[in-house]
This record gives sequence, C-alpha cells and structure tokens, in this order.
Amino acid sequence: MTTMRDALHQAMGLDSEVTLQRLRENGLAVVDQDTMSRAIHDVFCGITADHSHPNEKDREQARQLIASIQGQGA
Repeated sequence: MTTMRDALHQAMGLDSEVTLQRLRENGLAVVDQDTMSRAIHDVFCGITADHSHPNEKDREQARQLIASIQGQGA
C-alpha cells in the first residue's frame, strides 16, 4: 500500500519529510481521505462523540471536501 508520503515523494522526486515540512511552514496540508476523515471527526465530533473513530459520515464528508478542494485548484 502506498502511503501519502510515498506518493508525495514519488510525485515530487524530493525527500518527503523535507517537502512536507516546507508545505506545513507555508500553511498547506497534504491530505487523503483517511487523514481528512480523522480531521473531520476530531473537529466536528470531538470528545463528546458517540464513536471513537471516523464513521462513514465522516468519510463521506472527507470525500466531498477533497473533491471540492481539487475542483478549486482547476
């Protein structure tokens, strides 16, 4: 399974740790459906959630957010 870091490294031909750090320093984030789902769960469900991990609603919201963000860059 290719990780997000592996994909970034392959796509940019650079050291992935250095590249990710530079992106973070400039206010950018590299996300995939899993990391976006966890972020949605952490922010919107929080500690009062009735589930401890992202559920299907969180994953669907992640898919929709990623699609929207990708469309904004077009």
